[in-house]
Formats: sequence, C-alpha cells, structure tokens
Amino acid sequence: MADSKTILIAEDSSVILNLTKKILELQNYKVLSAKNGGEVIKKINEEKIDAILMDLNIPVKDGMECTKEIRTSSNPEIANIPIIAVTGNANNYTLEEFKQAGINAYLPKPLDFDMLVQTVKEYVK
Repeated sequence: MADSKTILIAEDSSVILNLTKKILELQNYKVLSAKNGGEVIKKINEEKIDAILMDLNIPVKDGMECTKEIRTSSNPEIANIPIIAVTGNANNYTLEEFKQAGINAYLPKPLDFDMLVQTVKEYVK
C-alpha cells in the first residue's frame, strides 16, 4: 500500500473527534485534527492534506468560511482539497450554498460511520 492518506478533521467536540479519528485510523488513514477554523487554515498550509472533514459549526472561522478561503487559495493543491462538510443542522444550508462554497459532499450528524468511510474513500484515492 502507498503512503497513507492524510485526513484533517475540523471538529470542536473531542468526543466526535476521537470517535471519527479511530474509525479513520482503522481504515489506515493518517488523521490530523483542528479545533477551529484558524487551525484548519494553518494545518493545510503546513501539511499535505488529502481531504478535510469540516464541521460547519467550529469556532473562529466556521466551516463555510474556511471552505471559501481554501477554495480561493492560490496554491492549487490547497484549493482543490476535497471538503466533506459534517453538520448537525444541514437544514440551515441549501445544497446550492454548499456547492457555491465549494463543499464536495456533506454528512449529517449524528455521523453514520459506514457512510463516513464510504464518502472519504470516494474522495481520497
């Protein structure tokens, strides 16, 4: 197997973070985490990230803001990172808004872990 792919989890709930991290590590992904939008932006500039699981309700910069900022990066490696939104209140947004922000897919909370793994695999090849 090639080098494991790196997934950045942007999530401020440590319970959800630890659970998601365990699930992805079982699938041989390397997992980094960010507790807020500022950390997300910092991490993607420091490391090669293969996908981001973006909680939309994170502090500092929310997931939508982060996504828009990533999409406008002048570095194509950063601008094109697949972003999977994770949210407990997707009803606040329309699919159109997700698309406009540049979100590739979204997963509702509570997370369905089979769906999570399947979605990550779809975007991280």
